[in-house]
Amino acid sequence: MSVPRPTRIADAAVAVIAERGLRGLTHRAVDEAAGLPVGSTSNLARTRSALLELALVRIAEVESAAVVGDVPDVPVGDRRAARRMLIAVVADGLEQALTTGRTLTVARIELALEAARRPELRSVYDRLGAGFLDVAVRLLRACGSAGPTADARRLVRWCEGVLFNGTAGSGHAHPPGRAELAADAERYLAALLDG
Repeated sequence: MSVPRPTRIADAAVAVIAERGLRGLTHRAVDEAAGLPVGSTSNLARTRSALLELALVRIAEVESAAVVGDVPDVPVGDRRAARRMLIAVVADGLEQALTTGRTLTVARIELALEAARRPELRSVYDRLGAGFLDVAVRLLRACGSAGPTADARRLVRWCEGVLFNGTAGSGHAHPPGRAELAADAERYLAALLDG
């Protein structure tokens, strides 16, 4: 089954951003990376803003399918099971983002910085990020959090810090593995929920 052209273009845009940064992102560069005729990208995303949004939406789709899509039903009334599930979701999601999803993570960090300067992109970034926050709220509520929304925001900030450190920050040469991520998530959740 062939990949639809819009998906091919979006995936190529993400790859170009990760490899060359936003300065290297041009319609022509995306056409080349996607192996498509010149003009294909501009037919789908006429402006640079549209191209940035296309890439950001694609990153959210892939990350959501990998992380949010794998979240099973939260055990009702079993806080221990809910906590184990949340630790697994966090550790698995972070490990994936630091390994096989590293290209997406690098591109997302680039786009987050750009969103700080472009209100239209900030709006898209925040809207897409809300889906991940909603899942964290649901899981933290099942864990017995007294303030699941505030705790979810704290957890997302912690996860973002781990991703930045392990991808672009001082820890990029030695990002944490699955076991370390699970242990850290367990300690962080204990501080949130038991402290």
